[in-house]
Formats: sequence, structure tokens, C-alpha cells
Amino acid sequence: MRIFIAFEGSFEPFEVSTDETVEAVKLMIKDYFHIPLSEDEQGRRYLELIYAGAALEDSWNLADVGISFCSTLKCFVKEEDKPTLYVFNAVTQEMMPIMESTSLLGKKVSQLRTLITLRCGFPVSVFCLRTPRGLEMYDCNTLRDYQTDIGTTLRLDVWDGWKEFLMGCLLGQKLKVQRYLSNEGPVLKYQKRVALYIAAFYGYIELTEWALKQGVRPNEAVGVHPYRAWCNETLHADVSKCPIHAAAEGGQLLILKAFVNYSVLCLECKNAAGQTPLTIAIKHKHKDCVLYLQSKMWSTVSFLKISVPMRIYIKIKQWILRAQSHYLYKSQLCRARVFGARVGDIVMVDGFTKPKMTSKNWHQAGNKDSQGTLGKLPPLKEHTTSRNPVDPLAISQQDKREQIFKFPPVVDANTFSELQRHQQPNRQKIIATAKKKEKLVKNMYFPQVPLPPVSRVGYSHPSFYYTTPRADFLLRSSFASFSEHNGKTPRENAIYCLAVASAFKEKRWLQRLEIARILAKKSVSNLTRKSDSV
Repeated sequence: MRIFIAFEGSFEPFEVSTDETVEAVKLMIKDYFHIPLSEDEQGRRYLELIYAGAALEDSWNLADVGISFCSTLKCFVKEEDKPTLYVFNAVTQEMMPIMESTSLLGKKVSQLRTLITLRCGFPVSVFCLRTPRGLEMYDCNTLRDYQTDIGTTLRLDVWDGWKEFLMGCLLGQKLKVQRYLSNEGPVLKYQKRVALYIAAFYGYIELTEWALKQGVRPNEAVGVHPYRAWCNETLHADVSKCPIHAAAEGGQLLILKAFVNYSVLCLECKNAAGQTPLTIAIKHKHKDCVLYLQSKMWSTVSFLKISVPMRIYIKIKQWILRAQSHYLYKSQLCRARVFGARVGDIVMVDGFTKPKMTSKNWHQAGNKDSQGTLGKLPPLKEHTTSRNPVDPLAISQQDKREQIFKFPPVVDANTFSELQRHQQPNRQKIIATAKKKEKLVKNMYFPQVPLPPVSRVGYSHPSFYYTTPRADFLLRSSFASFSEHNGKTPRENAIYCLAVASAFKEKRWLQRLEIARILAKKSVSNLTRKSDSV
């Protein structure tokens, strides 16, 4: 069979067989055009064949995807960079690739933590990084100091007992966040600031409203954990970032509007680098946020007999707040009030105290779930009198005799029907689980499966062919073996094959349906052959 390959302006014929794999065709193209391919630690250079708008996988046969005589395939040389580092998130249990240049390995750990913050939305004071051997990495050292090479997998650990709380913040679940808040006052305030920061980064409206009602200010720095309140010299510069900065980095326009309506001081709130939310939005190319912040900055504030530009109004308000805070500070000093850590408080110093950032869950960290003990009843107690004392040995022997000679009860027809009625909820639960699994598969692949276009032409449709009972029996038996070996139901496999075939956008819908049918049939036959050989 002759096919044509279009590569870099040339159009060359190739003689191949119908059962040839895509990988074999790529080798033929590589030898014919003398294309240098490579794969190393930094990346790889490979060939990609495209037919009817879809990229072909190496394991496919040409006939399976509808490639026939005189078909044209497009060939491209692609270069793919491999991640410099991998970071395993202990909260989400996901691997995070860091796509940076190799010069990152010569930089400090603090710069890597800044990149991770922009990826996962965690404040830098919430997590730490560890080497594959479990050694904690400090911000003042470089990655080379920890023998970090290309492709190394680092681990992101959070404070003990915070996994469930942070997971609730990442999902925007207000009730889960409230459930796993700390009982300590300073830690509780810090957790609320963290919740507002993450909610602003991901754009969760409900969680943002709750945090604002709790008294958290959007222009207030997240800061550090109270256990590290005295480690000012070794703190990361990004601990001064505020929720308004996170909203500008994430491009969350609704959150920005809520914060500015809460306080106009958010417009001039600066991070450690001296950047305002407008500067951050411009840096990350969030056009809608830039237009909104710019219009607010150039607006005016009107009073009874005067109108003041927004910049002047913000400066006046900042001056008033500084004067109020200075007055309150002096009055509190006169009353001899003490701020900060007190005697007996926990203080963590790098390298000296036992680490408390090992990603232990809520129960492993020693916290007790208050909801789990509400429904427990007190144990039953035996009330005995002095006249009839009870011998515990006799009771234990009696229990043993009852256990030895205990027979199963006789079940009549009425009892059996009653048992069936009790088992009905379990059966409904199994059906609900199956429907949930089917809905998950449907949501995963159905957006990729297009429906045929609505035809308005009045011609008759082609006749449908039905299988014989014998063929239908063989098909069902093969599908049963497929489900046993592959773990997918025939319906799930059909949805998957339709999603793969829908990538051939230049084909008609019926042709894509035929490709999906061939792929499904091939997957069933391959598994059947494997089971027969075993």
C-alpha cells in the first residue's frame, strides 16, 4: 500500500503494509530524511505523525485508524523539555513538575519556594521542602548544597494537623475549613489569614466572604506561624504578601472587586518587592484585572464640597491609620501590656527544635474530633446487690457454654422476606455507586465525543445490519472477558474509544464511528489472546 508523507515542504511516497504500526513508519521516515532524534535528561526530540487532524500513537496500526491507499500523513519534528525538578505535594498527593532552566539548581531554595507558591497557591509560611532523604531545605542555602540534580523529586510538607484544613481551602469547602481550625488563639488567627489567601488565589467567593466576616483584612500580610514569630532574620520575603496580591496573581476579578469595596487601601498595598496589585496584574498579563484596577486608581472620591483623587485619598487614610496605631501603641505601653510570645509558648528554631512540619493528619497530630464523640452512649453497667453477689468466673463459664452450644436460628418465610427488605438499601447503594462511576466516565470522555450533525436533507438513511444470535452470544462472552482483564465495562470502553476517534476532526462522523469500532474490537481481541495464552 502506498501512502504519502508531507515533511518540511517535501511530499514523498512510501510503500507500507496495512498492518504496519505507526512506530515502524516513523523509523522509515527517520532513515529516509536523516532526522536526528535524541532523548536525554533535559528533554527529547521526536517525530509526530498527524492524520485527519489527530496525532497517531506508536502502538496503532495504519488500518485501525482508517489509513487507506494514497492517504497523506503530515510529519513534524517536536522538541519537548523535561522538568528540571519534581515536587510531590503531601496535601494533594500530586506530582508537580517545575519547568525551569537548569540554572535554577544554582539558585537559593527561597526562589524555588516562590515558584511553588505561584503554582499551588500556598503561602510560603505554610510549607517547607525536603530532599528525597527527608532533610529539610532552608531558604538561605542553594539547591546544589543539597546535591539536587536534574529530575530530582522533592517533597512539600506542611504543618502537622493541617492537611485536612488546607485541602478544604484548596477545594473552597467552608464547612471543612471551619471543622479543622485550631483551638489555639494565635494559630486560629493565622489559619484564617491563610484561608483568605488561598480563597483569593483560587477565586472562592463563599470562603472569601466567611474570612472577611471573621475580621481578616485583605491588605493584611499572611505572616508566619506563631511558632516562628521570633525567627525574623531567616524568614522568607514573601511572608509579607497579602490576599490582595494573591488575587492579582491568580487573575480573580471578582475577588479583587470584593477586596477594593472592603477597603480602598488594597489599591496601594505593596509586597516585599514594592509591587502594587496593578503592577502584579500587569506582570501576569491579566487584562480584565488591569483595566479594573487602573480605572479605580484614576477615579475620584467625592465629599460634600470637594472631590479628591483616589491616590490623595489613600495617602490621607494611610496617614490617619498610622496616627491611630501610634496613639494606641503608646496607650498600651502605658498599661504595660505584653505582645508577642510569652513564657511557655512554643518557639521553633531551624536546626534545634523538633520539626513540626511533617504533614501529619489531624488525628496523628494529637487532635481529637469533637464530632466523633457526640453520638457515643455510656457503657452498660451490671447493678448487683450484696444479697446476690455475681461470680465473674461463673459468668465467663456460662458465656462459653452458650457460645459452644449456640445454633443458628431457624428462618421462616416471613423472616426471609424481612431480611430481603433490609438488604434492599444495600442493593440500592451498590446501584448508586455504579451510577456514580458511570457518571464519572461520562463526564471524563463525553465532552470529547461529538454528536453527528443534524441532517436536513431528505434522503433515506442506509439500512442497519444486525448480528445473528450466535454472533451476539460470542460478542457478549468476549466483552465479559474484556471486563474481567481490563477493569472497564463495555460501555466505558466504547466511550473511551469514541473519545480517541473524535480527535480525527477532518473525518466524517460515521468514519470516526468506524475507527472507534475497530479500536474497541482490537482491544477486546488483544485481551482475549492474552487470556488464552495464559
